[in-house]
Amino acid sequence: MKTKLLIEQHFHGCFGINFNKASADDVLYLSKEILKYGIGGIFPTLVTDTVENTKRAIAEIKEAASRQTADMAKILGVHLEGIFINPEKKGIHNPAHFMKLTPENYKLIEDDFIKIITLAPELDEGLLDYLSDKNIKIQAGHCIGGDLSKCTGATHLFNAMSGITHRGKSTALSSLISDTIFTEIIADGVHVSNEALKLVFKTKPAGKIILISDSLPITKSSLKEINFCDETVYYDGFKATSKEGTLAGSTTLLPDIIKHLYEINMFNPEYINNPYKYHNIDLKGFVEWDENWNIIRVVNEK
Repeated sequence: MKTKLLIEQHFHGCFGINFNKASADDVLYLSKEILKYGIGGIFPTLVTDTVENTKRAIAEIKEAASRQTADMAKILGVHLEGIFINPEKKGIHNPAHFMKLTPENYKLIEDDFIKIITLAPELDEGLLDYLSDKNIKIQAGHCIGGDLSKCTGATHLFNAMSGITHRGKSTALSSLISDTIFTEIIADGVHVSNEALKLVFKTKPAGKIILISDSLPITKSSLKEINFCDETVYYDGFKATSKEGTLAGSTTLLPDIIKHLYEINMFNPEYINNPYKYHNIDLKGFVEWDENWNIIRVVNEK
């Protein structure tokens, strides 16, 4: 069977490469290697950092995008996760670098290559309207608010957000019951239980679910620990956490997640097409799979 190339809209690196610290050459290497996993489009995702480091990372990713060749996954833009999030749901992010959600603060790092921003809408001080006018995907994440009226999506559902409640609003509940919001999910068998996955797949329209890996630089490498978000993250062979046990990103890529969902009878091939609709993009090429959703070959037609 054939599908479109996979699009990874939320991942922090792999093969030992961390987008917050990577050079343009590092990003180019990653974009070439990741194509072998059927991933034909990527949104390198930056975690909370200083203004200076964030601007440097964006510049390196942009340079890499300008130097790509046909044998690489296309760099589609930057996903900025952090800086404008809620300390109450910081996860592993460093709150020392958080800023208020104002247009003035965003202008300190503003770049036309930022295509997705994860933020806390309940802390908005005029930033959401500013971003909407620039056609940037606004995703609720690392937050507690239930008003997602100015958001286009939700970031890694259930993780680092207020959970389902039967009294009042919450981020997870609002995301689940909305038929318009695109919802990321880390279906790696670690970040979300199978029972919660069943709830998502029964509740959300199939066309609004976006599979993401949220992968760490540890993924597909020999590393057992890394510095990430100004903390040491340890990989025990199953999950990656801080010293205190805070769960960081995943250690899988999208084909691993597809395989996992197939094995628990929850995979829908429509999920592969959803990022194309969300971002209104098209990539030429395809992935050929066997009957058990193992990759047979990848064809990139540029």
